[in-house]
Amino acid sequence: MPKELVALAPRQPVLQDYEESAPLEGQVRIKVDFGAPKRGSEMTMYYGSRGAKFPMGLGNMCVGRIIELGDGVDEFEVGDRVACHGHLRETHIRSAGQLLVMSDRMTWKEAVCYDPAHFALASIRDGQVRLGDRVAVFGLGAIGQVTAQMAKLAGADLVAVVDPIGVRRQVALNAGVDMAINPSSEDVGQVLKDATGGLGVDVAIETSAVYQALDQAIRGLAFNGTVAVAGWAKECTGGLDLGAVAHFNIPNLIFARANSDPNRDHPRWDFARIRHHCWQWLSTGKINCEEIVSPVVPFAEAVEAYQEMDLHPERSVKLGISFGDG
Repeated sequence: MPKELVALAPRQPVLQDYEESAPLEGQVRIKVDFGAPKRGSEMTMYYGSRGAKFPMGLGNMCVGRIIELGDGVDEFEVGDRVACHGHLRETHIRSAGQLLVMSDRMTWKEAVCYDPAHFALASIRDGQVRLGDRVAVFGLGAIGQVTAQMAKLAGADLVAVVDPIGVRRQVALNAGVDMAINPSSEDVGQVLKDATGGLGVDVAIETSAVYQALDQAIRGLAFNGTVAVAGWAKECTGGLDLGAVAHFNIPNLIFARANSDPNRDHPRWDFARIRHHCWQWLSTGKINCEEIVSPVVPFAEAVEAYQEMDLHPERSVKLGISFGDG
């Protein structure tokens, strides 16, 4: 029988068998070749927070090939390569309208970065990053990595990234950011001020949901600059002192979330438009995802890899899962 990765209870992942059904009218069956979980909101649910219900499928995006067509599906053929949202399992049945068609040149790593790209684009737009701006991105999971690259695409003059994990800083540097800061050993606010002639950055984008990082973002910001808060924060129990700098520096705090329609630029922009542009840019190689999806492990090792992603975030950026030769 085919297997899937699920959590039976908080922080209890297992590979378990599941029953396959036939695709209904308008549906297709996909044999999954690759997939990836997401670290932020998925891990929050994995811990049992925010109304999580168990058993819970673990994983976010899958890439594979169509192996069976239901009645009435005319726009696809068996063998087509597609991507879809879904947890990590050997097959998926999806309505044809839910599938993302992959271009011939598109890699599976680009495809599984589709979801984080939504939130990266929302933070760039809500943060109002403009040509010539100086930008700092805090947190270098997949969302932060894609955000930093999008800031460059948007015409930022300086893109600085902040993360305590060395491998993540190096991935961002390899993708073309201008400077990387280790908050464990450097005064982030002072480094950003020094790098901008004492002014501070125009826009800070906080993706880590760590309050110390939000505090540093405010300290490194120019007067009346903007902080786009993209991370899904929990209750603040320390690490943030709004009286130290914010009270005098009057930052604009914007909470960015791609799928909270109506968008701030409604009706011109909505979540559908964000999704369209993210897939288009990934399909044409505008975002370098090769080092973002790392490490890549076989599906048979998914339980151990998921636990390691949880317990040792310093060893990965975005976990990738291979289901075979692909």
